[in-house]
Amino acid sequence: MTVQAKTLMPSAAIVAAATTQYTAPANTRTIIDKMTVTNTTGAAVTVTVYIVTAAGASGTSNRLIAAQSIAAGTAYLCPEIVGHILNPGDFIVTEASAVGLTGRISGREVS
Repeated sequence: MTVQAKTLMPSAAIVAAATTQYTAPANTRTIIDKMTVTNTTGAAVTVTVYIVTAAGASGTSNRLIAAQSIAAGTAYLCPEIVGHILNPGDFIVTEASAVGLTGRISGREVS
């Protein structure tokens, strides 16, 4: 068994549309260790995060963070997602209510 610490989502904009940020590779399970979302705007913006099973679609049944408001100029550490495990093909989807959010996800891939 090999465990590799990895940046699952490099620092990137979280856009106002459901966007896949990371997909667990074949023959690999992924453990999410940290997710940070920073609001670089002058107003509150919300973030929604889903963990979707392979070949699934984002929706209320797999939403872990629902429209979490992040105040202007602050960061949110996303404790709801930390510790979750993705099986091969499972993926993380993010969505913002407006432009101005930057996210980053770190974790471990086990193969």
